[in-house]
Amino acid sequence: SDDIEQLQGDAREHLAQCLEVGFCFLDAEKSEYVDYYELIVPRLLTGGILCADNINSHREQLASFVGRVLADPRVDATVVPIGKGVLVARKKPDAKVPDEAP
Repeated sequence: SDDIEQLQGDAREHLAQCLEVGFCFLDAEKSEYVDYYELIVPRLLTGGILCADNINSHREQLASFVGRVLADPRVDATVVPIGKGVLVARKKPDAKVPDEAP
């Protein structure tokens, strides 16, 4: 579709050029999920969706990431128990970047 652009590679190299993101599927090194999350949320459009994969299959490794997202006032989020577990976060209207991340 003309409305969708799929990018491959290290997202950190592409994010500076992505100013308005409607949807992001996060499946990366689990130790880097928080870094990617903090890069993408400010770029999400209001109502934009971020889906992070493997939440249940890597429960211990991603526990602090999940806690951070669920407590983030910029998004509504939940974990959906399908496949290996997907965290789904939707950016709230007028979401402000907190002075200090949760």
